[in-house]
Amino acid sequence: MNKEKVLALFEDANFIKGIGIQPVRVKEGALKTKLNITSFHLQQHQFIHAGVISAIADHSAGAVATTLIDDDEEVLTVEFKINFLRPATGNTLFCDSKVIRGGRTIIVAESEVYSKESGKGKLFAKALVTLAVVKKSKIL
Repeated sequence: MNKEKVLALFEDANFIKGIGIQPVRVKEGALKTKLNITSFHLQQHQFIHAGVISAIADHSAGAVATTLIDDDEEVLTVEFKINFLRPATGNTLFCDSKVIRGGRTIIVAESEVYSKESGKGKLFAKALVTLAVVKKSKIL
């Protein structure tokens, strides 16, 4: 696993960096990210915007898939499904992502997005993400 490559995904992705998603823990096949919530992340009813939740779920899944690939490869999301389980609130969002099937050309990962307000975890969304493994030379 190339941890520096995984961490660079958060520095080099302008949108992800701009909204503030940060890696917390990186292991082979498992990753945790966080996002400190500001008014920028909220929708009109003061819940965390579904686009923000989707972004942390998708990008974290891509990062966890990256823990399994070679240095000359990248991953691209080809499909994701997300279930929003309740309106999201809180000061900090967390996302736990794990690889549930790692292959040479396709990786499937799962992301759970939640907060820990008052010491209790509240699960807001669960995503299933399918990623294609491609040679870096094919996409750059």
